[in-house]
Amino acid sequence: MSVIDSFIKDVNRNEDVFYVLHSKIEEKLPMHSHNKHQMCYVEGGVAFLNTPDKSYFLPARHFLWIPAGIEHNVVSRTSVKMVHNIYFPRNLFPEDHQVREREGIYPVTNLLMEMIYYTVNWQEEIGKDSVFKYEFLIALKNIVLDVSTTPLPVVLPTTKNENLRRVFKYIHQNIDQPLNLDYVAEKFGCSSRTLSRLFQKNMDISFLQYVKLVRIIKSMEQLLQTDLSISEIAYKSGYNSLSAFSYTFQQVVHKSPAEFRKQSLL
Repeated sequence: MSVIDSFIKDVNRNEDVFYVLHSKIEEKLPMHSHNKHQMCYVEGGVAFLNTPDKSYFLPARHFLWIPAGIEHNVVSRTSVKMVHNIYFPRNLFPEDHQVREREGIYPVTNLLMEMIYYTVNWQEEIGKDSVFKYEFLIALKNIVLDVSTTPLPVVLPTTKNENLRRVFKYIHQNIDQPLNLDYVAEKFGCSSRTLSRLFQKNMDISFLQYVKLVRIIKSMEQLLQTDLSISEIAYKSGYNSLSAFSYTFQQVVHKSPAEFRKQSLL
């Protein structure tokens, strides 16, 4: 049995217990799913949660929430110190709560972070027979329910359409360029109407919305990973003015670039 198969078997073996794992193994896995809900906190870096149709940016001081049965993989863009994973029995969560069905990115409060770190030596299944650990994780679960009301609204849709995937790659690699519809369509030898229809047919968002999200995600990465000024980041992300960048960032993230950098790096 491979390491991957063994890991998934360990997580899924007993549906009624918690499973705690502090390891980078999730970064090595292809698309997979578990029969438990998963909370994943990446320490010391930024990452992406990928599902078959979406890509979620995970900045510092946030955790991934992955409901049971959702296919996913986690990819880090930087060298991370550790990936903290807690897998929750699905029957512990109210049937009407969104975390049972919807993946997302949520803020890590100071209390939640301390509780995650407290479990760092628990590499095991934890059931009701381990009374203290079990009750501790029940308390942690209740805090997760409390903070997981408003997910970070930065989600990139994906597609299996190869023509669009080539367009996506070009956008990501040239985000500092003037990526209007006519400019990109010409690069791919088609009309702006054809490219617009390609987005309409395969995506939930328009070409311009997609470019805006990529610009914001790239800027979030730079806010967390570099010492560049906010003005420098704005221009490197394709904005021709600081005011336009700040307005769009606030509109998407619901925080100013300065607030986001400060709160995420505390």
